[in-house]
Amino acid sequence: MTIILVSSRLASLARPLAAVALVLATTAALAQMAPAKPGTSAKGPVMVDAKGMTLYTFDRDASGKSACTGPCTENWPPLMAGADAQASGDWSVIARPDGKKQWAYKGKPLYAWKNDKAPGETSGDGFNGLWHMATP
Repeated sequence: MTIILVSSRLASLARPLAAVALVLATTAALAQMAPAKPGTSAKGPVMVDAKGMTLYTFDRDASGKSACTGPCTENWPPLMAGADAQASGDWSVIARPDGKKQWAYKGKPLYAWKNDKAPGETSGDGFNGLWHMATP
């Protein structure tokens, strides 16, 4: 009888622990998947890449479609997504005209600006009236 009671107690403890472990693992996986995070700049909250560099949106992009191609990408490198990248929450993965994948936040493709040299810089904000800091 003692063996059965101990086994039942272990089973009753194992279920909640397994559930907690699953939630933690899922949360960690989602956190790793996010290609960018909220950051700060002198102009206020901004989305930044893994290196802390400001990300931008382009007014000529359509929702889920990039209009920045060819020479444009030399100045505004797209925030590229890996082949196995998957959409989650406000994040989506769009197909660029060349077939490569790019991250989009709330439907807007994201880019860096080649002239930002340090985290927190926002020198591309307002460029030609078409480029804007991506905000959380």
